[in-house]
Amino acid sequence: MNSQQHPKIGIVYLLYYHNEEYIDDVVSSLKKITYPKDRIEFIIVSNPHPEHGSFVHYLESAVVPLSEKEIPRVTILAQKENLGFAGGNNVGAIWAMEHDCKYVFFNNNDGFFAADAIEPLVDTFENDDTIGAAQSLILLHPETELVNCTGNSYHYLGFGFCDEYRSNIKTLSLPKIKDINYASGAALMVRSDLIKKYGMWDDDFFLYHEDLEWSLRLKMAGYRIVMVTDSIFYHKYKFSRSITKFYWMERNRYGVLLMFFRWKTLLLLLPMLLVMELGLIAFALKGGWIKDRIRVYQYWSKLAHWKLWLGKRKKINAIRKVSGKKDIDILQSAATKILFQDQEMQNPLLIYVGNPIMNLYAGIIRHIIKW
Repeated sequence: MNSQQHPKIGIVYLLYYHNEEYIDDVVSSLKKITYPKDRIEFIIVSNPHPEHGSFVHYLESAVVPLSEKEIPRVTILAQKENLGFAGGNNVGAIWAMEHDCKYVFFNNNDGFFAADAIEPLVDTFENDDTIGAAQSLILLHPETELVNCTGNSYHYLGFGFCDEYRSNIKTLSLPKIKDINYASGAALMVRSDLIKKYGMWDDDFFLYHEDLEWSLRLKMAGYRIVMVTDSIFYHKYKFSRSITKFYWMERNRYGVLLMFFRWKTLLLLLPMLLVMELGLIAFALKGGWIKDRIRVYQYWSKLAHWKLWLGKRKKINAIRKVSGKKDIDILQSAATKILFQDQEMQNPLLIYVGNPIMNLYAGIIRHIIKW
């Protein structure tokens, strides 16, 4: 196969944490990439940081001179305001599609791919048109023997977490292609034709749970979401950085529930949601996030915000009407326990009381829900 026969790929690298080491990692991986460099567009979307401002000067001095020489062609899309994870990635995806990229790969700010990571993803798509999105196998870095994510799981109350977090990769027996509940946005490839048909990242999420929403949306349309084991991505992941975005996690969790569950399902979930709410208030008080918790309530107390999310719900229901997907399809594959990704977040009350109750409750409603 000559170079022109390889599908054109757009790699979107969203820059927010202004860290020269992160950029150097990505550049180094692009130098070694085995996919034809002339069939790749490397698109850097630079979101300004509130403290550090723009980082374009470093890109122009360290990355641009290598464009179409040691690495694929580089395009810098500098933004005047921080568009968040969703909005920033969308800017890159739009550029990629306008320049005839068949697939778009979203490369997290603090991660980089193995030299041969692109081919397995492309082959997966080319051989199965029922696949809508494919995630790489994400390993931690520098602890490269440990897993960051083999796909993500969602809890029936809207929480999301990594599968097999910190498991030793040598102890796992993974299929070449693994169907997953939802894909991590850290290392994700999506078909351009599906982006055009069903939409891209939802800007209103800003950050967190946008990958859950997008995966569920594509599932509602009848497509598979998978993890490709032979495509390796290394992630300098820090759980402590994620938990500081407590407001976005919680605000968007409610949004996902509202978008994808029918009213009668939400009514059945309500008792467990209220119990969880009490636990989360206690969690916020203990962790110092009570102001963020109050911000969540303030957000959802406004009618304009309800109208916004109910509009999204209407669009999802239109997709669901065509595909025939049911609430039970989501609930059957949802996790019934909350498994925190970091040991310091483990709570005996959650482990020995909360999780057993949630597990029992899930079993009951799964027998009730037929829609």
